This record gives sequence, C-alpha cells and structure tokens, in this order.
Amino acid sequence: MLSSSFIFTTIKTDEEFLRLDALIDKVANATVGYIGKEIWVSEDGKKRNSVYFWETREALEEFAKHPTHLEAKRQYKKWYGGFNIVISEIQKSYGDGALDSLLPNNRKKS
Repeated sequence: MLSSSFIFTTIKTDEEFLRLDALIDKVANATVGYIGKEIWVSEDGKKRNSVYFWETREALEEFAKHPTHLEAKRQYKKWYGGFNIVISEIQKSYGDGALDSLLPNNRKKS
C-alpha cells in the first residue's frame, strides 16, 4: 500500500482550477486500486496536504499518467505558490479504532 502526499500552497482558485480539481477526483475514484483521500490544512490555512492512498504502485502510476492529471500539472503555476510530493510505502497502520480510517488495518470495528 502507498500514499502520495501533495503538499501545496495556493495563490488563486479560478473556474478552471475548480473544474480540473473535480475531474482529478473523478479520475482518482475511477482508478482501480485507489483507496481514498484525506486533506490536511495548516493551522494558518496557508499550506494544504492532500494524501491519496493506493493499493499498488501501478494504480498510483496510472493516476499520475492520466491526461487530466497531466493537464493540471502543466498549468500548476497559475494556482500554486509551490508544491512538494511525497510518495511513501505504508508498512503498517494501526490505532485504537476511535478515528475513522481509510486504511484496512485501522478501520473502526462495528
């Protein structure tokens, strides 16, 4: 299992940004092997982190190569003040079950 963290700051969001953002969510959701996404925002609201979870590297690579994703990447300077991508392999996930989780070993028991 993998996570891809897209850490960024925004300088503006226009209609084109919102259109592509919605399409990218649809692409991710349609990718076999996509688990889900969690979004984090810094305390001051300036930095965001969208963490996508993937069952396999192939699923992540399929998403990364999708034309809609590539279109957004080409235009990123219009919307982002900067970004950083972190790809991580998840070795283990656990918790007390009190928090909802996208990860199978950490889901709250019914």
